[in-house]
Amino acid sequence: MNINSPIKESFRTSEYQEKALKKLGVRAIGDLLYHFPTRYGSTADIKNISDLNIGENAVIYGKIYNLKTSKAWRKKIPMATAMLADDTGKIKIVWFNQPYLAKMIPEGSVVRTEGRVSERKGEIYFSNPKVEKAPKKADSAYSSLFGNSSLRHTLYPVYPESRGITSNWFYYSIQKLFKVGILNEVVDLIPEEILKKYNLPDLKTSLIWIHTPKNENNAKAARKRFAFEEVFFIQLQKHRDRKIWQEHSSFKIKKDIRDIEEFVSRFPFPLTNAQKKSIEEILRDFDKNYPMSRLLEGDVGSGKTAVAAAASYAVINSRPMGQDFGNLQVAYMAPTEILAEQHFQSFIEYFAYTGIQIGLITGSGCKKFPSKVNPKGATNISRAQFLKWVSNGEIPIVIGTHTLIQKSVQFKHLALAIVDEQHRFGTEQRKKFREKEGKIPHLLSMTATPIPRTLSLTIYGDLDLSLLEELPAGRKWPETKIVLPNERNSVYDFMRNEIKSGRQAFVICPRIDEPDPTKELALQAKSAKEEAKRLKKEIFPEFEISVLHSKIKSAEKEKIMGEFKDGKTKILVATSVVEVGVNVPNATIIIIEGAERFGLAQLHQLRGRVMRSSYQPYCFIFSQSKSKTSIERLKALKTAKSGFELAEFDLSQRGAGELAGGKQWGITDIGMEAIKNLKMVEAARLEAQRIIENDPKLLKFPQLKECLKVENKIHFE
Repeated sequence: MNINSPIKESFRTSEYQEKALKKLGVRAIGDLLYHFPTRYGSTADIKNISDLNIGENAVIYGKIYNLKTSKAWRKKIPMATAMLADDTGKIKIVWFNQPYLAKMIPEGSVVRTEGRVSERKGEIYFSNPKVEKAPKKADSAYSSLFGNSSLRHTLYPVYPESRGITSNWFYYSIQKLFKVGILNEVVDLIPEEILKKYNLPDLKTSLIWIHTPKNENNAKAARKRFAFEEVFFIQLQKHRDRKIWQEHSSFKIKKDIRDIEEFVSRFPFPLTNAQKKSIEEILRDFDKNYPMSRLLEGDVGSGKTAVAAAASYAVINSRPMGQDFGNLQVAYMAPTEILAEQHFQSFIEYFAYTGIQIGLITGSGCKKFPSKVNPKGATNISRAQFLKWVSNGEIPIVIGTHTLIQKSVQFKHLALAIVDEQHRFGTEQRKKFREKEGKIPHLLSMTATPIPRTLSLTIYGDLDLSLLEELPAGRKWPETKIVLPNERNSVYDFMRNEIKSGRQAFVICPRIDEPDPTKELALQAKSAKEEAKRLKKEIFPEFEISVLHSKIKSAEKEKIMGEFKDGKTKILVATSVVEVGVNVPNATIIIIEGAERFGLAQLHQLRGRVMRSSYQPYCFIFSQSKSKTSIERLKALKTAKSGFELAEFDLSQRGAGELAGGKQWGITDIGMEAIKNLKMVEAARLEAQRIIENDPKLLKFPQLKECLKVENKIHFE
């Protein structure tokens, strides 16, 4: 047995257990060692059997007997049973899916039993308790056990479970590993000087303390070490990726803010200070010898597209190196056709006076601006003609969906790639943007998801960060109200008056179709289809109402959104398909049904749909939940002054949080504990940076190099 041995080679596991382990990501012995407890139960108060209450977790010392294995009568589940007795009485023990436990404990042993007290047909029993032999010096004189403090385990680990595998299985399996000496094989990858500097326990000690802590301080120290370790390795990978990327060459573009001032002066709004600063940072990056890797993070409606337009203007007004003719090119990739079309129209407004050609390519077809027939409008063109003009450099700005990175799309001098809300845009995709001569384009990645500073430092360690923390002049923050059931009609009256005044409204529902009444666990929430029918029939018969959801085909979606943008439709009932980027300035009201079903990030993004003009926006939150946690979250949405404030709230309240989205970044729960601690993140970042700066190829740290196995796994979120 070693760290890399498969679990099934070392433990007898059933088919169900193997599926459960796979689901939990536990395949090898090393995975098992790193399957950490989510919490620790307290067992300071040992009880007598006669004092047990249904539903409580308890610890009992007593003698175990009558151990048997069997199968449950109805579901044929393998199980084990036993009886436990102390001076005050006896209680039955039942282990489901763990018949082997009956063979592991000798009949008549004095044991420490710990678990939940359940009840069936008036009889109490221990359900899936953890049982371990008590020390030999504790004989059958049970009363002496209760006075012996050395027997009191103050903490016991509770592990993440899945159907077919229990916390107890993990406890016993990890104890078995400790007994066979597996810890002698573990190698601590964190340099010793770093451990000493931050007073962190070594790996062997940490594994013992996290799985079998003697006290709370042991558990905290171990978790601190593993939290640091995870962030340290992420930072090490990010800084090494960054170092590798800086070895590539790109187009050197010499522009300063004065070259851009005339262009941005034509915008229908003045730039905010944050936008000006971001543009200056981008221009400085353009003047370096290696490709820019910058994330532009801005709250909903903060003007990221305007910054992207200014950066594009700087690029297309620069010549390819060594030439006094031609243009450098820009590729702008959006996640959906609706958004690509929207950016295309925005860029036409920004660049119309320049005469620069702008192209749009999606799965539905290709367009070019300006049209020869109509210089103020765009025209549809064939894909073959479009690709020809892009490849010979005649179209300097190309906007599109993922179609942009297909092999058939070839650029002549691609100098800047702008990527909007692409959370999985990695190196492989970026390589597809590689310019024919081998140069790497500058990258400007944009996101409207507010991210706490600690998470940004961790996840975006290979990107420079620009923040847009101000709303453009004239934009208003939405008035947000949590609506009680008896206030629904007053909201509809308000909405009717706003629509009659010329405005429009979104109504967001968690589901597309009504839940199946025959399915017990079906999500009981409003559906977009049925809510649209109800609103039309019972509430707003005088208004045009449309439905939008993910099952509608692209062409139909565009038609529905087009009619809504043109004002033909007054109310759009939709799912969260409208969450990102949809721009309808005249829509000033959004109702969110079943708000407790959405994460804070989604709610914030949805609310952003009505922050697209100088009109006062309104957001009405309908919730059926009475949960204190849900109510606190919704109140935060009401009181927060920015998305960044919301992100920090969510991080402090819920760890990984919906806004932070720990799982989507591949960070474990214990890693997210570090994200709460700015000092820890900065320390891990500093140490990783120092190692890579002094030893970029990790020659002094071969084990770290082996651990990282850099395969260009850079993610440009």
